[in-house]
Amino acid sequence: QPGLGVVLGARVLAEFGDAPGRYASAKARKNYAGTSPITRQSGKTRVVSARHVHNDRLVDALHMQASCAILHDEQVRVYYDQLRARNVSHNAALRQVGNRLVGILHGCLKTHTHYDQATAWSHRQPIIAA
Repeated sequence: QPGLGVVLGARVLAEFGDAPGRYASAKARKNYAGTSPITRQSGKTRVVSARHVHNDRLVDALHMQASCAILHDEQVRVYYDQLRARNVSHNAALRQVGNRLVGILHGCLKTHTHYDQATAWSHRQPIIAA
C-alpha cells in the first residue's frame, strides 16, 4: 500500500490484530481505526466530527501512512487535493485519506490480494468520452 514501509506496515497490521474474522466489514475496521466520522443529526442540525475514542497507536500509524502516501502516490495526492479544494483542513483530509486506505487494506486482506493502484482508485478515474 502507498505510504507503508516494512516497519509502519508491521505496526498497522499488529494494531489491527491477526484474527481473520475480527472485522466483519470495512466499516467495522474503519470504526476501530478511528478514521470514520461520527454523524449526529437532530432536526435540521447535522454535525460531523472525528472519533475521540480510538487506538492512539493505530491512529498515529495511519496518520503517518496518509502523510507518506500523499507524497508518493499520485492518486492519493489527487484525492487529498480534492479534499483541500473543498476547504477541508489538513488533518481532516489526512483522516479521510487514511479512512480510504483502511478500506483498501481491508479489501486486500479479505481477498488475499496485493495492492493495485488501478483497482483501488478506479472509481475516481475520470470517464473519457471516445
